[in-house]
Amino acid sequence: MLKCEPTQARVKGEVIKYRSGRERTITCGSWLLSAERAEPEDLDGQIKWSMAKMTNDLGVWQTLTSSYDVDMFCGAFMQSGNDGLSISAESMLALGARRVELELDIYSPVDDDSN
Repeated sequence: MLKCEPTQARVKGEVIKYRSGRERTITCGSWLLSAERAEPEDLDGQIKWSMAKMTNDLGVWQTLTSSYDVDMFCGAFMQSGNDGLSISAESMLALGARRVELELDIYSPVDDDSN
């Protein structure tokens, strides 16, 4: 429906076998599209890239978001304690029109002097 292949997809009930021999049964299906890591950070560019890969058909998005939890998850690794990032109005509008929730995990740099 999204007009692109996922980076990874899992089906509920699928059994994942690890090299260690351990097995895990998937309890919730998922469809993932991963953007390439950007350094320095370019969260806005990654959102635009992701949106450009998938369909612009808002009817498709409405169908998906009415049946599934849909979000864009982003991890931001900051270089200093006072770093920032920005997301353009264009990207926020694209996510909002598709009813895609933006989830951010923001990681501060590790301070070697703190214990």
